[in-house]
Amino acid sequence: MPEKGLITGEDGLSRCAWHGNLEDYRRYHDEEWGRPVADDRRLFEKICLEGFQSGLSWLTILRKREAFRAAFAGFDFDVVAEFREADVERCLADPGIVRHRGKIVSTVNNALRARELRDEFGSLAAYFWSYEPNGSERPAVMDYETLVANPTTPASVRISKDLKKRGWTFVGPTTVYAFMQAMGLVNDHLEGCFCRDGVEEMRRQFARPAAGPPRSGA
Repeated sequence: MPEKGLITGEDGLSRCAWHGNLEDYRRYHDEEWGRPVADDRRLFEKICLEGFQSGLSWLTILRKREAFRAAFAGFDFDVVAEFREADVERCLADPGIVRHRGKIVSTVNNALRARELRDEFGSLAAYFWSYEPNGSERPAVMDYETLVANPTTPASVRISKDLKKRGWTFVGPTTVYAFMQAMGLVNDHLEGCFCRDGVEEMRRQFARPAAGPPRSGA
């Protein structure tokens, strides 16, 4: 890793170095990572895929993402919540995904829990964005040393603790913080990365989802 955690691409732009200039990984960095997301399916997908990443690299999961989407009904948690043992066995036989029974079962469990959160808060987005850290919890400068020294944050610890209390699994503080970074709840593009200012502007313009009334009968 370069000293400042930045590399310059063939286009002359300076970027966070973690993508290693691999084309698909660089595209993910440039077009997805850190941009604020309010879509429930994407939020559910990401929190589940972060769980699958445990012990692996995100690049491994990214390159299997389309297979994961096919296996888990596009991460429609209302559909995944209805998966049964036959669906678990189908996923275990799928060479396109990470065939880990515990993580597959966790995804089904978390789909059930996601429905409960949606029923309580109106959306998953409203729940997760309610934990967006305020400025006082954020570092004054996001440099490489700060990033690597903080694999968790007080906010990710709070979310993890609450999710576990609600019955979610594979949602430790490090997993949750990676989710927060990717979904734009924080902007962890490094100072000097060409994406940082653009992502910050997206976050300024982003309409934070508000909690709605509980669903009828929830």
